[in-house]
Amino acid sequence: MARGSGVTGLAADVAEGVLRSAETLGGVVASPFSEPTLRLGVTGLARAGKTVFITSLVANLMQRGRMTQLSAAREGRIEAAYLQPQPDDTVPRFEFENHLGALTGPAPHWPDSTRAVSELRLSLRIRPAGMFGGLTGPRILHLDIIDYPGEWLLDLALLDKDYADWSADVLRRIKSRSAAAGFLAALDEADPDAPHAEPVAQALAKAFAAYLQAARAEGYSDCTPGRFLLPGDLAGSPVLTFAPLPESAAPRGSMAREMARRFEAYKAQVVRPFFRDHFARIDRQVVLVDALGALHSGPPAMEDLRRAMGDILAAFRPGTNGFLNRLLRGKRVEKILFAATKADHLHHQQHPQMTAIIEALTQDARDRARFAGAQTAALSLASLRATTEEMRTHNGEDLPCVRGLLADTQRPAALYPGRLPEDPSQLLTPARQGAERWLDGSYAAMRFAPQPLTLRPGEGPPHIRLDRAAEFLFGDRL
Repeated sequence: MARGSGVTGLAADVAEGVLRSAETLGGVVASPFSEPTLRLGVTGLARAGKTVFITSLVANLMQRGRMTQLSAAREGRIEAAYLQPQPDDTVPRFEFENHLGALTGPAPHWPDSTRAVSELRLSLRIRPAGMFGGLTGPRILHLDIIDYPGEWLLDLALLDKDYADWSADVLRRIKSRSAAAGFLAALDEADPDAPHAEPVAQALAKAFAAYLQAARAEGYSDCTPGRFLLPGDLAGSPVLTFAPLPESAAPRGSMAREMARRFEAYKAQVVRPFFRDHFARIDRQVVLVDALGALHSGPPAMEDLRRAMGDILAAFRPGTNGFLNRLLRGKRVEKILFAATKADHLHHQQHPQMTAIIEALTQDARDRARFAGAQTAALSLASLRATTEEMRTHNGEDLPCVRGLLADTQRPAALYPGRLPEDPSQLLTPARQGAERWLDGSYAAMRFAPQPLTLRPGEGPPHIRLDRAAEFLFGDRL
């Protein structure tokens, strides 16, 4: 099987590292006393709630009545929060006003999901703390929020693989998945060593993209390349017209040789520019995880999610952004928060168990980050609370439930997702051992719609622990 040139990739990595270091040094030297900026990356895999997280976070920073766990808000030191034009003129603006209208309008509904990179700048005027605060006066912190699909983040792991390794890894993982049946059938009819034929390549790429869509719908997280799911203006281009093939001799002019070339082009022309232009400039990062959805999908999806969290962490360059570190190594992510979303789909009695699950799920990834000098945390949250809690009696047992409106029908429904174990290893161990289903129970999930809201002056949308997430991510900068 044809393999890409490691020398070329290494040279590109070195060049990018030098460029980032020069840019960072230039910023430090040229404007040491300018208003500080903190770049917060927000990502997560499908249906994790990135758009709702950003919308609710910004709304609650502008109307801070529900942000009591954010110390600067609780102490009244945030004097104002206001939106400003973003600094990156070539990046689409995050449509905050439209998304907030969707969530809080007279007919509330979930906004459209993230499909590309977008950005929003929220400027905070802060009164300094301490006895000298009155002498220095207020200061400004610009919070630049960068929203990007988690599938694109997983693509960064492709930079360390060649086409042969990637193909072997993908085909090994999907061989037993029902969602891959169509693609595997098409693959059986293809000859990797045959002369390249574009109609055959397009058919294989289309079948592989259909598998990725089906796998994501079934709760799997390892759905790369990410642009196959969100192609945008690259749809139909050769850079998205490849698929994994079994090991072969890959003679010149063959299908395998052309697929390998396009795989390398995808890394060079799609993945590397994303890393260089967006990802490598992030200071703090939140990774949103739909752990409850993975539980509902079963042990294979839970183990797949655990591996994906490891791949996501491997894409970061965690550490401290000291001056010397910036000069010598380029910028690093200082803090990473792993957050299990949709905590409002659980009664608060089960929130500690969900937090323990997300902590165990991301343990390996967080250990590696801490070893590299980054601070990490894990918690469960709901960016927008869409349910109310209630207790129901079933077969003589009181069950902690939540009630809300179903997103598809707008009919009221109550949910008891199942009793989460106190020890998360009861879930993660069988998932790692390849169990196909949970032996001690099942876990349900529903998709609730946002409820009509009546907000008092000074209040943002209702949430669960969004203020704690903000305190960890940027409370030290306030």
